[in-house]
Amino acid sequence: MSETLRRLAATVALLCACAPAHADEPGWMDRLLTKLGASRQVDLSHGMDWGVLPGPFYNPEMGLGIGMAAIGLYKPTNAASDTQISTLNLHGFVTTRGAIGLGVDNTTFFADDSYRFVITGAVVNMPTSYWGVGYDRAINDANKEGYTRREFFLQPRMLMRVRPNTYLGAGISVQNDDANSLERGAASALATDPNGPHVFSSGVTAHFSYDTRDFLPNPSSGQALIANAAVYRRGLGSNTDFETLEWSYDRYHRMRERDVLAFDIYGRFSWGDVPWNMLSQLGDNKRMRGYFLGQYRDRNVIEAQVEYRLHIAGRQGMVFWAGTGAIAPRPGDLASAHWLPNAGIGYRFEFKPRVNVRLDAGFGRQTRGVYFQINEAF
Repeated sequence: MSETLRRLAATVALLCACAPAHADEPGWMDRLLTKLGASRQVDLSHGMDWGVLPGPFYNPEMGLGIGMAAIGLYKPTNAASDTQISTLNLHGFVTTRGAIGLGVDNTTFFADDSYRFVITGAVVNMPTSYWGVGYDRAINDANKEGYTRREFFLQPRMLMRVRPNTYLGAGISVQNDDANSLERGAASALATDPNGPHVFSSGVTAHFSYDTRDFLPNPSSGQALIANAAVYRRGLGSNTDFETLEWSYDRYHRMRERDVLAFDIYGRFSWGDVPWNMLSQLGDNKRMRGYFLGQYRDRNVIEAQVEYRLHIAGRQGMVFWAGTGAIAPRPGDLASAHWLPNAGIGYRFEFKPRVNVRLDAGFGRQTRGVYFQINEAF
């Protein structure tokens, strides 16, 4: 058993041991989590129901770290009684390799879910590595070079319902990446890249969503087809002109009383003068978990996974998943590309009603990682 799996197993064993013998009998862990904001019911009497939870993680790009997540549940004043609960997720981390970051994920449902406002953003400073572009460079560690990545991105968008379960919207996308402390100095692939080590991208976005999921943070039924297109132009402040198209299809089936079988397929394609930091990348805390984010990058990526979400007892559960993914310079090359394997296991604790804290251990080809997050991966 690998050290990563040992750590996850030990953590899960401890958390399971802390569970009360009877569903209505709170253990010491339940009492501690209640002080942090955990609850079995949503309390909106004060406007927003907050909870805060720290947790450990390990992944290939950042090493061992501690994450902190604050989750807020709320409804706007004009929301209908049967409208989904809106969520605000504030998260941060610090690691043994000197990485530090802060991020926000917010989804607000207005009126009778006629309008949705979504915003994601983050500020990150972290030591990481760069292999170059393409599969052949990614599998050769002689191409690996260290640098410090300083990144800021913000992506707000507004969607309007145009048909039942169907939304159209628009937004903006702003991202700035600085590659500093280049391990190879002037000889670095980032220093000699046509776009250089400092890249700013600014564009407008268009969005389509067909969504019948019952609860976005943790769906148990329904499906979602989502497409996001972005156009970056010098006239909007971007360093280069390029376009991206990102899409996903997710489907959920309830199994037994509280188990869920979930499917996910995802693609991202890019055209034009795409800078190195805006290429499609394989591996993060949602898909191809366990792979070093940025090791495998190219113009196009396809990823697919299936996950079984098993309810154990009370507020505890586990997940098991398997998946695969590939990168290629052209969409037509993906079918014959080198497909990488992925599998993993995770622990779940229901911190708020249907809002899970997840601890996932993902494994790939000669790589692994442990992730601490709020909400399901997809």
